[in-house]
Amino acid sequence: MSAPGEVPLIRLRGVTKVYGEGALAFQALKGVNLDIAQGDFVAIMGPSGSGKSTAMNTLGCLDRPTTGEYLFKGVHVESLSRDERARLRRRYFGFVFQGFNLLARTSAQENVELPLLYRGESAAVRHAAAARALAAVGLKGWEHHTPAELSGGQQQRVAIARAIVTEPDVLLADEPTGNLDTQRSHEIMELLWHLNADQGITVLMVTHEPDMAQYARRIVRFVDGVVDSDAPNPSPAGLRSGTADAPVAPAPAHAGGA
Repeated sequence: MSAPGEVPLIRLRGVTKVYGEGALAFQALKGVNLDIAQGDFVAIMGPSGSGKSTAMNTLGCLDRPTTGEYLFKGVHVESLSRDERARLRRRYFGFVFQGFNLLARTSAQENVELPLLYRGESAAVRHAAAARALAAVGLKGWEHHTPAELSGGQQQRVAIARAIVTEPDVLLADEPTGNLDTQRSHEIMELLWHLNADQGITVLMVTHEPDMAQYARRIVRFVDGVVDSDAPNPSPAGLRSGTADAPVAPAPAHAGGA
């Protein structure tokens, strides 16, 4: 939530989203108003069909509102073309999903480099940036391992490294712990907390797990296509856990090989 007088990074005003036409039309969003400040960590919750995933797709410029305004850094996103929204995504947004979406026969390093490859960056720039991103998520020494050689938690760390390698302003995480056990889930949430607290990345996370939502600074609940509640979290779990570094997976003895 933005401070009084502060221009929010993201602003939704009267946003609706309708799928289909006529008798088959379904209104997923019904006039959503939402402000998100730079550096916020927001958990978006709600039951199935509440509109939370549609809101996330809208916020990530993956879909365009049917009506209403979406301003990002003061730019009216709802009026942009498909190509303009794609350029906005590549420049400012990183995405993490419940499924890790890694290329199975490709190393962690190469998976993380993909967004930079699409940007046309040189091999030297890609290699250096991917190495930094993997180190930031605690996977230094695992660069040459394929997804099959990594645990679920490590695969999600690779996916997060891929999302932050472009140094985005906003990280959108859709059920990022949905495929992980409890311990690995908390490790990933600690990592997201540190990316927010230490690097200032704005984190928007959809989750149905209350204990994961407790890592956020703010919890927004959707019901029937509208924001039902929007409240600060007075004691985020990441803050309660102290200022220690995020858990780091030990590098294998054969880290230099695949």
